[in-house]
Amino acid sequence: MTPSMISRLRASGLVFLLASSLAWTAPARAAEALPNQPASQAESEGADSVTVVIGSAAPLSGPLAAYGEDNTDGVRLAIDDLNKQDIVIGGKKVIWRIDAQDDRADPSRAVRVARKFVDAHVNGVVGHLDSASTAAAAPIYFKAGIPEITPSSSDPAIAQQGFNTFYRIIANDYAIGAGVALYAEKGLKAKTAIVIDDGGLYGRSVAHAFERVARQGGMQILEHETLGASGDTADMLGRIKAAHPDVVFFGGMATQAAPLLRQMRSMGIKAHFLGGDGICTPAFSKLAGAAADSDVICADGGVPVSRMPGGEAWKQRFVAEFGKHVFQLYSPYAYDATMVLAHAMMKADSTDPRVYAPFIRNLGYDGVTKTDIRFNRDGELVDPSITISSFPQGRKTAISH
Repeated sequence: MTPSMISRLRASGLVFLLASSLAWTAPARAAEALPNQPASQAESEGADSVTVVIGSAAPLSGPLAAYGEDNTDGVRLAIDDLNKQDIVIGGKKVIWRIDAQDDRADPSRAVRVARKFVDAHVNGVVGHLDSASTAAAAPIYFKAGIPEITPSSSDPAIAQQGFNTFYRIIANDYAIGAGVALYAEKGLKAKTAIVIDDGGLYGRSVAHAFERVARQGGMQILEHETLGASGDTADMLGRIKAAHPDVVFFGGMATQAAPLLRQMRSMGIKAHFLGGDGICTPAFSKLAGAAADSDVICADGGVPVSRMPGGEAWKQRFVAEFGKHVFQLYSPYAYDATMVLAHAMMKADSTDPRVYAPFIRNLGYDGVTKTDIRFNRDGELVDPSITISSFPQGRKTAISH
């Protein structure tokens, strides 16, 4: 990491951490059927207790189910921990519950889930996983006055809508795309790039962030393609091969990136393959196989568990509860998101969303992922961090330069 890289990141208001190794390559378990436990804020277990329900919205079926299950397990662990603390709010003992809903990473489904949460009078929401679903659901939570903290969706535009119920507990796409672009420029000495996005909200957002910062640094963007837009991936790969770019940046998820990388390598395209947090997972290495070993660079909107303040101890408890083959990426952030909601209620001495919501922004909670968790006026995390990683021998490993 050169001084110029650090100064440019600081100028953007970012903290860029290149940390030690993070490597979990075991397959994710299949999404299991989750019991719905809808309960209203007003529901009580008795005269001296009150039930608080945290809605957890994530894909529990479909291609992103491993990520969604990971998020939901993070919320579950937080709920279990809260129930062990005998917390009293407003003079009543709190019984904490999760209402886990499958939004299938589908914006229309996310809208239905959000409306279900509103009808059930949940006290707060952790979700959604992907940016498109979060963007679709955020106006509903805003209208209802229910705080929502996303542990994983990263489109910066969501925070620009003026929803004072929206919060994000990881870095956004600008931080991720900018970090990869600066690493490509300074670390890889890249002069030329081809940018590909998957056509989705997240993919376009992180790809444009990379492209914008790469151009500012003097990198030549040879082409910007949208995966599948022409219906002919072979033609697109042929153009990439003919262009001989130094790097190819892909905005999208591991399920799309892995087969694309395999095709590139089979055609002899040797460019560095770059991406954001969508490919920065153990699932990518599994899907890409040997191709992942070769010149792949990605960025997470956070730091490895080994560098989190309470990461190692937390991961041991997570694995003991859910198994060593399930951890993906975002569960520590889902855990902290749940805890932020709970501690804001404690500070306000109220479980009413409209009463405790103003306490979230400057809570200063010391979490697993970060100490002194606070948010700016847009709901973005103050002092976000990112980590650059690669996949030597199929093991996701954080790198520095």
